[in-house]
Amino acid sequence: MSTKYKAATTEEAYFITITTVGWIDVFTRLSQKYTIINALRYCQNNKGLEIYAYCIMSSHIHLLCKATNGFLLSDVIRDFKKYTSKKIIDTIVEEPESRREWMLDYFKKACEHLKRNQQFKVWQDGYHAEVVQTNWFIKQKVNYIHFNPVKEKVVSNPEDYYFSSARNYSGLENDLEVEVLYLF
Repeated sequence: MSTKYKAATTEEAYFITITTVGWIDVFTRLSQKYTIINALRYCQNNKGLEIYAYCIMSSHIHLLCKATNGFLLSDVIRDFKKYTSKKIIDTIVEEPESRREWMLDYFKKACEHLKRNQQFKVWQDGYHAEVVQTNWFIKQKVNYIHFNPVKEKVVSNPEDYYFSSARNYSGLENDLEVEVLYLF
């Protein structure tokens, strides 16, 4: 398997994008967004995940992050995806969801080709990871992450999007603490 876009080292920070299969808009409900927030918080507290920037869009998540305390970022992301897959399916089944049957059918069909026994597949295989090497790259990626909801016309200003670290950088209320980088 290619390591071109994988978190293959232990010391660097990475810009990571994790995407749902078929770019399905899973994160349109608050409960699904909080599934991600709670899982990221768990990874921060228990798996050495240090988050510098994040944004939860409807079909994908952007992170600027690093694994610490001897943890491998690839293992943290693997565990995050495994846990959130189960929680996302549980939420679709248990809570009101107008697209329930369609989503469950799609996630079921997405894993038919897999050799391992799996009932649902929520996330695309792997994830896109780019190693952080310069302050210019950090600034570019933090801006990209924070302006993603603006580009998609969800909000007019980055700090208005609640599920983004743009709020942390603006000193506003948020549900996920991040390590604010003072490069701006």
